[in-house]
Amino acid sequence: EVQLVESGGGLVQPGGSLRLSCVASGFTFSNVAMSWVRQAPGKGLEWVSTTNDGPGFTVYADSVKGRFTASRDNTKNTLYLQMNNLKPEDTAVYYCRTVSTGDRGKGTQVTVSS
Repeated sequence: EVQLVESGGGLVQPGGSLRLSCVASGFTFSNVAMSWVRQAPGKGLEWVSTTNDGPGFTVYADSVKGRFTASRDNTKNTLYLQMNNLKPEDTAVYYCRTVSTGDRGKGTQVTVSS
């Protein structure tokens, strides 16, 4: 059974930073490309980034490019999202998702507010 558990969210002021983690189990993590997606209140899912299954090449949405950095540690079955210079519009529930099957966890809430 695929399990994805996100953590690391919280309340942060504009300009602050957070690091999200996603621990995966139930599949061969190192063989699967992974994405971060987010859902703001009252809106649909928004793609944030995708990291391939190999050396960790990542592509980003324009809205987060230059501020967010995704990475993975295949020895720990963990995907990360380092978020810097956070803005109020980054407020959302953040999910990690497998590219191949679309499985995702329960998410972690990120709130950016002064």
